Amino acid sequence: MAQDIFGGELSLQDSDALDRWNQMVLAFLAHGASTPDHLMKVIELEPGCVMAHATKGLMFLLLGRRELVAVARETADTAETALREGGGTARERSFLAALRAWLAGRPSAAVMEIETVLLANPGDTLSMKLSQAIRFVLGDGNGMLHSVQRVASAHGPGHPGRGYLLGCQAFALEETGQYDKAEAAGRAGLELAADDAWGLHAVAHVMDMTARARDGIALLEANTAAWSHCNNFRYHVWWHKALLHLDQGETDTVLALYDQKIRADRTDDYRDISNATSLLMRLELEGHDVGPRWEELAELSEARAGDGCLVFADLHYMLALIGGDRAAATAKLIGRLQGEADRRASDHDSVAAHPGVAAAEGLAAFGEGRYDAAFGYLSGARAAMPRMGGSHAQRDVFERITIDAGLRAGRLDAAQAILADRTARRNGAEDQFAATRFDLISRTRRALSDIPAQ
Repeated sequence: MAQDIFGGELSLQDSDALDRWNQMVLAFLAHGASTPDHLMKVIELEPGCVMAHATKGLMFLLLGRRELVAVARETADTAETALREGGGTARERSFLAALRAWLAGRPSAAVMEIETVLLANPGDTLSMKLSQAIRFVLGDGNGMLHSVQRVASAHGPGHPGRGYLLGCQAFALEETGQYDKAEAAGRAGLELAADDAWGLHAVAHVMDMTARARDGIALLEANTAAWSHCNNFRYHVWWHKALLHLDQGETDTVLALYDQKIRADRTDDYRDISNATSLLMRLELEGHDVGPRWEELAELSEARAGDGCLVFADLHYMLALIGGDRAAATAKLIGRLQGEADRRASDHDSVAAHPGVAAAEGLAAFGEGRYDAAFGYLSGARAAMPRMGGSHAQRDVFERITIDAGLRAGRLDAAQAILADRTARRNGAEDQFAATRFDLISRTRRALSDIPAQ
């Protein structure tokens, strides 16, 4: 048995394999593109390492692709065989149990298995990061914060993972509305881990939520080294930069970022499609013509709409389908969600039941111009939207659609109430979206008051 860079035990004997494992862990913490290469090298050097196989399976499930579920199941079987034949550590058994729980449709149980590892070794930064990654999928902001706070003292000065811990802490603080603390933690983390794209992006979230677009743009431009090395997470950071430019009304810059960075590689990864669809929808809500850009996304989304892995992905596929006017595919996706909601056999099914079906129905209605129905569905789903996962910034596109549906339906009071609540959750910061909608509501009311009574 060996110990990795964070004191976690795993069944490795070969020193080269241990070195590659440590490189993999550090790359994973930084969202580095080299992560899978390091992991596959560990497996090549020591095919009986339970931890490597279990970690590989969990990483596959984080990708949210239906075809990778079967691969993750095969990986779990390989890990089980390695465990029987060579034995394993308590940490490895917990990771394998987490993989089995998620394969059974319970990522909520999987994260609890990871938490048992942290109870035994709170300095295990890999497990801390993995806990946050799964809780992110679950939309569990409070759980993220409680988890990272519990292990913070074990990541004190001198701990090799402290910078990444601070980055995760920053994100959890931001998602729970503690913006000043989040910014401080994120900036402190970058001082220790200059390649921590997650921590950098947590601070960008703060800038978005507090309507400090210029500060956010400057932050990202000054720290390109933190995300230039990344896997497709770099597209997400470009997406954040585009949002900040959009808030400044710099549409040409936004479209250039979309074409040259965000969709430079036209993948069908749900995270990449989410970046693209939500940005195009924001542009259209502001009255900008996005040209033929929806077509490519609609084609990819129609092909992936049967995955049924994450409601977060499903609702972004819906954006592409309504943007590309794919009525049949839209109806098919809603029907699939309804079937899952009726089945109620997994965590995913529960989220499909609420808010999934109502949100999807609302998006379809919005795409068809049935704004009163859209507002009814979307406002009804609104309180439960965090359950689908993602961040406040990512889910904000659905909040914007809800508000605009209300305005277009003439539901001024109800739309204004949601807009005011959105602003309050941003500590009163009024971004360009809020400012223009508050102004529209005020102007519409004045116009209505000028109409003579009949």
